[in-house]
Amino acid sequence: MGKTYNIAVMGGDGTGPEVVAEGIKVLKVAAEKHGVGLHFVDYDFGGERYIKTGEMMPDSAIDELKKADAIYLGAIGHPDVKPGILELGILLRLRFALDQYINLRPVKLYPNVETPLKDKGPEQIDFVVVRENSGGIYTGMGGVVKKGTPNEIATQTMVYSRFEVDRCIKYAYELTRKRNKKNMLTLVHKCNVLTHTGDLWVRAHKEMGDRDFEDIKQDYAHVDATCMWFLKNPEFFDVIVTENLFGDIITDLGAMIQGGMGIAAGGNINPDGVSMFEPIGGSAPKYTGKNVINPLAAINAAAMMMDTIGEPQIGKSIDDAVTAALSSGRIKSMSAGKMGMGTMEMGDFVAGLVK
Repeated sequence: MGKTYNIAVMGGDGTGPEVVAEGIKVLKVAAEKHGVGLHFVDYDFGGERYIKTGEMMPDSAIDELKKADAIYLGAIGHPDVKPGILELGILLRLRFALDQYINLRPVKLYPNVETPLKDKGPEQIDFVVVRENSGGIYTGMGGVVKKGTPNEIATQTMVYSRFEVDRCIKYAYELTRKRNKKNMLTLVHKCNVLTHTGDLWVRAHKEMGDRDFEDIKQDYAHVDATCMWFLKNPEFFDVIVTENLFGDIITDLGAMIQGGMGIAAGGNINPDGVSMFEPIGGSAPKYTGKNVINPLAAINAAAMMMDTIGEPQIGKSIDDAVTAALSSGRIKSMSAGKMGMGTMEMGDFVAGLVK
């Protein structure tokens, strides 16, 4: 047996625990195949805990999670908890506390997965979005004055340091080189209007590329134009790097062109620390306990997790199994209840293909 990794598991809310269970099922088979050990530690952070105790996550949890090799997350979001409370108290708190400054979102169309784009297939939809994950407008800098009056004023400011921009762009350049496909890094921003932060990103992109990555082609696109090109010419892109807000928007569009939330996975990455991996879809509480939710996004997140923590052969074996499962024709849809098999059956199917 090779190295053993400690994985913190946060099933979370709704169908989150169900899809994570299938991801763990596949992970165990893939790890055993490659002689790697996995030790899972469960945490009950989510809506149910908050409703029962009034506590989302104790301070001690951060120190515990820092000792893990990775965090595997199902979903956060409970119908009986006001939107924003759990997201801020758990997800954003973890991202900031663990300095997960990269949000990594592959946009990959698998065989036999329906895309809303006419005449586009897996050959045309295969790129990655690197979203800055800890700065920008989401840090909440700003405030409200004269609240509740006709003269109310609200501000929320996009703020970036050169340090934050540089480390994100550096990660994106290195990923572009590692992918070794088109070897092109596209910066997405709105520098013609956001002339201060936009100019910072544009200069950092060019200066780093000219200095350290001469083998990588530099490209730039405004965020609104990028949305159009995602639909018209997704095959143009290789790796995209962008700031927090724009990345949040375009990655949801990317998820839809790759077949929807049932297959899209993402990682919150600290390249030198603890990273967190999750399916992109929400907790889908209406499907809880019905064995109908699609676990493929969670399984893809598990593959990404293993690749990131230094076991790319495990990640590839899982990705190959997902490709084989979808190529088989047995999976009819990415939508809950329409897959042609149940949640657990799909997990069994993919795990069997890993073997």
